[in-house]
Amino acid sequence: RRALDRGRTSSMIGTYLAYYRERAIVLSTFIMNRARPSYQFAAIAHIRDAIANPPPLDVVEIGAGTGIFTRALLAHPSFSSSIKTLKAVEPSSGMREVFASTVQDSRVTVAEGTFDTTGVPDASADAIIIAQAFHWCPDYDKAAAEFARVLKPGGVVAMIWNLEDREGAAWVAQLRDRIERHESGTPQFRLNLWRAFFDAPAYASNFEPHGEQTWKYALPGTRDIVVNRALSKSYIAVLPPDEKEKVVQDVDEILRKGEGKKWSDESQGIFEYPYGTLVVTCRKK
Repeated sequence: RRALDRGRTSSMIGTYLAYYRERAIVLSTFIMNRARPSYQFAAIAHIRDAIANPPPLDVVEIGAGTGIFTRALLAHPSFSSSIKTLKAVEPSSGMREVFASTVQDSRVTVAEGTFDTTGVPDASADAIIIAQAFHWCPDYDKAAAEFARVLKPGGVVAMIWNLEDREGAAWVAQLRDRIERHESGTPQFRLNLWRAFFDAPAYASNFEPHGEQTWKYALPGTRDIVVNRALSKSYIAVLPPDEKEKVVQDVDEILRKGEGKKWSDESQGIFEYPYGTLVVTCRKK
């Protein structure tokens, strides 16, 4: 048992280190802030509909990164006038720097914190929102306990992810196959390891059964958009320059063949880029 606990602790630390390293490296290139897509209007509206507490709302965003989701949230009509405070929590100092320079709103603050140590007062949040980050959580039970501590009665945790839709076109499946070779055992969203959160004792004792909603759609794509998004993946960003260049060459070849590619404006090099969004909501008992 002790050996198992030591192994689990080591794994948790390793996951945290991978998380910090991932965010620092992606930040260093600034590709993430330029290349990652924003969030679907309907998905953000769905999160707002899940929040039963009356406005004005106190929101906590964990793993806020460079503020891509925060900016989309603040601009959304269902949130823009209903937020009283938004406390962004982010472990990377570099990410917080970019966040502070790109999110300009007097209702918003950003501070250091993690999934299980947010630094937010007890029973102070109507909603906790986590965009494109919860798959890095190293301890689901501690996170569930922290979320329950921070939320007001009836408060909601909402998690949202965007990911290329490999079922949407053959070239997207080929793209995913190519870049996923470099994941190196990291806990990527697509692996669904994060679903163990719902089996955590602290989740069962503090939250109702979760709900899920998915959307599939096509974003405008170009060669540069596809390449830069591939380069923004953490496991691609850490590659040596020669390996990174090989990824770019292979992505270019996939796009050149273009199996299943649908042009929106071929003269401008714009085509459909199939994507999907998942929103998971969890209400505090």
